[in-house]
Amino acid sequence: MAQAWLPGASLNPSSEDSGPMIGGAPRAVWFIWPADPHGVSARSVAQRLIQLKRPPHLVWNPVTGETAQLLPITRAACGLAGDRGRNGRVCVQIRVIGSAHEPFTDTKLDGLDEILAWLDSWDIPRRWPAGPPQAFPQSLVSARSGRIWARGGHFGHSQVPGTSEGDPGSIDISRIIGDESPDFSVPRPREDFRVLERVI
Repeated sequence: MAQAWLPGASLNPSSEDSGPMIGGAPRAVWFIWPADPHGVSARSVAQRLIQLKRPPHLVWNPVTGETAQLLPITRAACGLAGDRGRNGRVCVQIRVIGSAHEPFTDTKLDGLDEILAWLDSWDIPRRWPAGPPQAFPQSLVSARSGRIWARGGHFGHSQVPGTSEGDPGSIDISRIIGDESPDFSVPRPREDFRVLERVI
């Protein structure tokens, strides 16, 4: 059974959240918290985000493997504008300690397998519908498609509709979701074209 709290994570519960989820495809959003993962703990970042009233679900230090959880997955976190964080059955917001200029996927990824297994248990598909996030600062003006967002899966913060942020930078998404086959599905013909074909 899927658990609301990530097994093995340190718990830093926040009293602040963005309310209940409103339904739709499940997804995960990857953010950066700009700090040196060699010198900053996930717990200290979690405490700071609680003070700022911007708690995500998880704060993860990929170098040490430490993960702190601030909110249960069944509640919306506070890192996205408006109701965007309430979209989906779940919309897991993950703050990675690192830099948008230096992709965190170029470092150790201790603890990632446990995070992904937890996301899998909530049926978040291992796909990245918007493609790899752009490098910073080009990512500040990335396309942010509502149609693609509606598909669910994994997204960088810079790919979320309604945001103007540029993190997480040019991360290697294959280190998170594995080697993904691009989705080149052929569009279905419109009904009026099918009727015309029958007439011809």
